[in-house]
Amino acid sequence: MALHMIKLCVGCDTVEELIDWRRAQAEPGAPWILRTRQTPKRAAELVDGGSLFRVYKGSILSRQRILEVRTVGEGVTARCEMTLEEEVVRVVPTPRRAFQGWRYLDLNDAPADLASAGFGDVPPELARQLREVGAW
Repeated sequence: MALHMIKLCVGCDTVEELIDWRRAQAEPGAPWILRTRQTPKRAAELVDGGSLFRVYKGSILSRQRILEVRTVGEGVTARCEMTLEEEVVRVVPTPRRAFQGWRYLDLNDAPADLASAGFGDVPPELARQLREVGAW
C-alpha cells in the first residue's frame, strides 16, 4: 500500500521557483535526488506509488512521485537519497503548519491534484490570492 511523505520546501516560495531552480542546477539527464538525513523505515511503502508533497510558505502546493529510496554512507555519515520523478504536479492548496524534517502523509490526508479536482491549470498568482482570502 502506498504511503506519501511531506517536507518543507526551503528556499523556494512557489512551485515555479522550485522548477526554475531545478533547471538551473541539474545536469542534463541527471535524476532529481532529494537528500535528507534520516532514511525512512517505511521506504518500501513510499516507492509503491507514494509521492513527496512539498509545503511552500504554509501550504502544500506540489508533489513528485518517489521512485527510489536508498541509504548512502555508513554510521554517522549515513544519509538518505530519494530519487524523484521529474514532473512536478500541482495539488489543491492545503494549509500546513511548519515542522522540522519530514513526515509521513497518509493517502486519506493527501491533497488531490489540481487537474483531477476540476481546477485545471490555475495561474499561480490567482491561486495565491484565493488562498490569502480563504476562498481556497
